[in-house]
Amino acid sequence: METVQSRIVLDAKPRGVHLVTREILSQLPEISRFKVGLLHLFLQHTSAGLAINENADPDVRRDTERFFDHLIPDGWPGFRHTLEGPDDMPAHIKSMVFGCALSLPVTDGRLALGTWQGIYLVEGREYGGRRKIVATLQGSVL
Repeated sequence: METVQSRIVLDAKPRGVHLVTREILSQLPEISRFKVGLLHLFLQHTSAGLAINENADPDVRRDTERFFDHLIPDGWPGFRHTLEGPDDMPAHIKSMVFGCALSLPVTDGRLALGTWQGIYLVEGREYGGRRKIVATLQGSVL
């Protein structure tokens, strides 16, 4: 059993739902050594989230973003946490809904995602900045 831990930095993205599978894997060359294992991703932020969903049709990302922006609007009068701007509290709620961690199976040096699955960054802030992820790979190596 081997364990590797590394830090991944995602480029800054505007508010929205962004497919980041390739960006993450480009920073994890070690994954190719693992025959069977688990990749755990932990996002170190409270105003963004991680999710798995459809990776082919960009309408899925747009519809997800529109739905959650409608459900959790900026500037809702009931929010008290507004010192960092009208998008901050909605971003915190979206982070709680989507979560900050994913665990993904690794098989023969690759993520064992389904045909149409990809990793999403759900960015809740208009200008959230670069996002940091702690990636832990654990399993048997080739």
